[in-house]
Amino acid sequence: MAHPRHSAMPPDTPPVQPDEVNIRAILGFGAGLIVSAIAIHLMVWLLFQYFSGREAARFAPVYPLAIGGADRQPPEPRLQTNPRDDLRALREHEDELLNNYRWVDKPAGIVRIPIDEAMKITAQRGLPARQGKP
Repeated sequence: MAHPRHSAMPPDTPPVQPDEVNIRAILGFGAGLIVSAIAIHLMVWLLFQYFSGREAARFAPVYPLAIGGADRQPPEPRLQTNPRDDLRALREHEDELLNNYRWVDKPAGIVRIPIDEAMKITAQRGLPARQGKP
């Protein structure tokens, strides 16, 4: 059975559409939500900044082990802060030991000689050989 109201319409008439959606009201509501969210986030951020400042002023950090120990260093071995400079200093020290004359033990007459001189002397004298059974 057809509804009496629809029966009076001609068959090629489209059905009745509901009222159109109010786009302006939806966009206004969305914009209001965005503005409200930004305002809430700003207020919460300001509140946290206030609490953080108040707490920092209230409790000054005191580290009893750090008093008077500003120039102390941790025990060896320490991390290298500038490995290139450390390597350069090591190489300079090694070069000084290898290329210069220096007393090792003056009363005993032990002297360190440059490595080039030591190699020349060793080549002239030869290495000691062990006397073994033939």
